[in-house]
Amino acid sequence: MSRTLVSRITDRLTYVAVRVAICVVQALPRPACERGARTLARFIARSVRIRRSVVRENLRIAFPDWSEAQADRTIEAMWEHFLLMVVEIAHAQRVIQKTTWRKHLRFHGMEQMVRMLWSDRPKVILSGHYGNFELAAYLFGVFGFRIYSVARVLDNPLLDRFVTQFRESRGQRILPKKGSAPDVELALQANGAIGLLGDQAAGPKGAWVEFFGRPASVHKAIGLFAVSSGAPIMVCSATRRHGLFDYDMRLEGTADPALGGAETAGLKEISQWYTSLLEASIRRAPEQYWWVHRRWRGEPAQAKVRKPRPPGPDAGEETA
Repeated sequence: MSRTLVSRITDRLTYVAVRVAICVVQALPRPACERGARTLARFIARSVRIRRSVVRENLRIAFPDWSEAQADRTIEAMWEHFLLMVVEIAHAQRVIQKTTWRKHLRFHGMEQMVRMLWSDRPKVILSGHYGNFELAAYLFGVFGFRIYSVARVLDNPLLDRFVTQFRESRGQRILPKKGSAPDVELALQANGAIGLLGDQAAGPKGAWVEFFGRPASVHKAIGLFAVSSGAPIMVCSATRRHGLFDYDMRLEGTADPALGGAETAGLKEISQWYTSLLEASIRRAPEQYWWVHRRWRGEPAQAKVRKPRPPGPDAGEETA
């Protein structure tokens, strides 16, 4: 059996399993989903231990003064939050509508956010793997704002199509992470809004910033989009309050290159500005951050120091 055929079979089986799980979640009452998420999160954190060493190392870097018990509680709460996110995505189209969103969301900075979104200028909306970033992007579509979001294509094409259908069900447009720069530029030229996640490791060629007191790289494209188009940047978050569909939607901060502030002086300054805002928001609810990513990878490249040439005839020495 060829590897391609095995891959196709595996993709289809995985897709069927996910769709069945989603159907079960949609059929269950939400209180039962909450109890199930709590139980399953405890099992994952204590028995399965998915990427546990990575998560613990990330927490050690971010919160060096934490005890082991604090880290364990955060890991368990992180998995519970993730599972509740899945439940919310499964139920979102039934629960979050134009007439019902006020029951579930409290906005902080809504007036400024709406004013910027309606402005006749390009916009960049930034968030991270924090809170329910999927629901936050979905909400922009519910409110009637067309957002172009850049996302990585999933390895399983069936699951990728399924997830994309959900993301685009309220008007959001998904652009693939690879090769989307021309589409992003066109959207910005048309005064559109681009949604990006600003906490993904970009490797040694990225822009290096301080994140929880340690160097971390971010993608240069984020700052370049803002600088080249003059687009104001909005950093947003959607943080869970209590249980399912109970969120604070917050505008963490804004930066406008047209105003000439220190935070938009250059690529380095923009990258550090939004990273610091994301860090401050994560500190409010560390259990809602996706600590499974290797956020601190590599080190900034050191500038090469050219060794001085040994003195010779061309250096002014007299020869015999």
